[in-house]
Amino acid sequence: MFHKEGFKIMTITAIILIAINIITYSLINTYWIKFAILIVSVIFFLLILQFFRNPKRRTAHNNEHIIAPVDGKVVAIEEVYEKEYFKDNRLQISIFMSPINVHVTRHPVGGKVTYSKYHPGKFLVAWHPKSSEENERTTVVVKNDTAGEIMYRQIAGAMAKRIVNYAEVDSEVVQGSDSGFIKFGSRVDVFVPVGSKVRVGLNEKVKGGVSVIADIPS
Repeated sequence: MFHKEGFKIMTITAIILIAINIITYSLINTYWIKFAILIVSVIFFLLILQFFRNPKRRTAHNNEHIIAPVDGKVVAIEEVYEKEYFKDNRLQISIFMSPINVHVTRHPVGGKVTYSKYHPGKFLVAWHPKSSEENERTTVVVKNDTAGEIMYRQIAGAMAKRIVNYAEVDSEVVQGSDSGFIKFGSRVDVFVPVGSKVRVGLNEKVKGGVSVIADIPS
C-alpha cells in the first residue's frame, strides 16, 4: 500500500520514464544501451515506490505509552529546554529517518490537538544539533487525560523539501494514526515530561506506530 502523498509523484515519474524508454527505443539501435536504460528506469521507479510505501501498523493503544511516530534510528535522548510551547525542561527523543525508511508520521499519543504550527527554515542535515530549531519544521502538541501534553516536531533534512502535516487544532486523533509525511529523509523529535521512563537506547531502530519509546511517569 502506498501513501496518498506519493500518487502524483509516482504517476509523473512513470510517465517520464516510459517516455524516455520510448524515445530511446526509437532513436538508439544498440540493444545493450536500450536494455541498460530500461533496467535503470525500473530500478529508479522501484526506489520511488518503496519511499512512498505505507504499511499498515497495528498499534496497541495505551495512554501511558508514547509510541514512535516514525520508523528510524534513535539519535538523541536528552533533557532540553523547550522554548516554543512548554517553556520548561522536557525529555527529547529524536528519531532520524534515512531515505529508505517509511516516512509516514504517526501520532505518538491519542487525544486532542492543542497546538499545530509550521515554521519555514533552513535545510541543514537532519542530525545537525541546530536542525530542531533552524530547519523547516512543524510542531504538534496532543493532549490526553493520562499523558498530559506530548509534543512532536517534524524536521526537514538536507534532502527533505516538503513536510506534510494533517494535525489541526481542536481535532481528536487516535494513537498510531496518520499525522503527516516528510519527503526524502528527515527527523522527528518527541518531547515528553522529565521523569518519563525511556524504553529505547541510542542507535536503536524503532518502528512507527508500534515501538514504545517512553512510559509516562505515574
